[in-house]
Amino acid sequence: MLSHYRPLFRVPGARVFISGGMIARSAGAMFGVATVAMIAARRGSYELAGAVMAVGMTALALFAPFLGRLVDRYGQRRIAIPFFIWSGFWAVMTILVSLRGWPSWMFFVTYPLCGAIPNLGTMARARWSHIFHDDPQSLHTAMSFEQVMEEVTFVIGPVLAVWLATALFPEAGFVFATACYGIGVLVFISARSTEPPVVPHHERPRGYAFRQPGLVPLAFIMTMTGVIFGANEVVTIAVADAAGHKNAAGPILALYAMGSAIAGVVFGARSHGRNLLKLLIAGTFGMFLLESPVLLAGPLPVLAPVMFVAGLATAPTLITTMNLIERLVPKAQINEGMTIVLTGLIVGIALGSAVSGTVVDRVGPHQGYLVAILAGVLAFVMAVGTRAFLSRRALHDLR
Repeated sequence: MLSHYRPLFRVPGARVFISGGMIARSAGAMFGVATVAMIAARRGSYELAGAVMAVGMTALALFAPFLGRLVDRYGQRRIAIPFFIWSGFWAVMTILVSLRGWPSWMFFVTYPLCGAIPNLGTMARARWSHIFHDDPQSLHTAMSFEQVMEEVTFVIGPVLAVWLATALFPEAGFVFATACYGIGVLVFISARSTEPPVVPHHERPRGYAFRQPGLVPLAFIMTMTGVIFGANEVVTIAVADAAGHKNAAGPILALYAMGSAIAGVVFGARSHGRNLLKLLIAGTFGMFLLESPVLLAGPLPVLAPVMFVAGLATAPTLITTMNLIERLVPKAQINEGMTIVLTGLIVGIALGSAVSGTVVDRVGPHQGYLVAILAGVLAFVMAVGTRAFLSRRALHDLR
């Protein structure tokens, strides 16, 4: 089945931006857990850690559509480099706030400013859209591969972040993530031959991408998916900590991502040509259904396999969503359109982190999983109603 993805590596220049993207996104997958572990260890509060992460993700969400539009207008390289330097500076400042014991309110300034950087996953998907613009099956394979890549990074990232923070010092995961992210970005943008050309201004559609039919409901579904991610991260760390095995949180979260990655590999190889809207409904229902048993899984040895199963519906839902966007949004707005929907994911992670952190501190660690389950229900309800937000022409094209 993995041979299904082999042709992607034969595309000239693809191996370079795939490698850079893998390094940077593995680091990106570390930041959330690394931030929670760092602040909870230094300041002794999961509520504070969740709140800082929530504000940071919200800032990232606010920056993302603006930066996506800039990338569409001026190109990936011209926008990524200056904003990468900006983001790196504020990441260093966040580390210093923690190391030197500066006031906690400073986290709410430095950490959000790290988020002013274009989304690497969006830029990679835009490259595949350009490379395979006249080959729908290969494009579907590439989009599936991108999602599997992101899931694999969430297998690697949380485990490494928790291990570094517990084995070395609380900031170690964040420091390592910052360095690797910088290396990954530089490798990614060095692959200039695969960068999509900028669409001339006179050929660009008027208005903003969010006006495309169906984009807002897809963003809402991704917001609820992000709530599941954010809640699972914070709650799993808290549950493992309460059980006296905080370093077990990384492997448990990795199992969740591994389940998603395996499902993504299978889904990407077998789902081409299926009705995307039906796949979306099935995927969101699966997220709710498979997440529900987590609430009943008490001991960590039971929680780990249950989390693996809970992840099985995640990648198929995300792959379907990105394929829907590629169909709905004009080529000249592809970065902006994908960024808007992925912004929903980021907002959801922020919301899930904040709400679940509060539930953990005020009610109890395991009860925090209720936040993720409720988000799954809302995602399914919106997916069922998504047809009403699409024009008949768009609906016909998605079959």
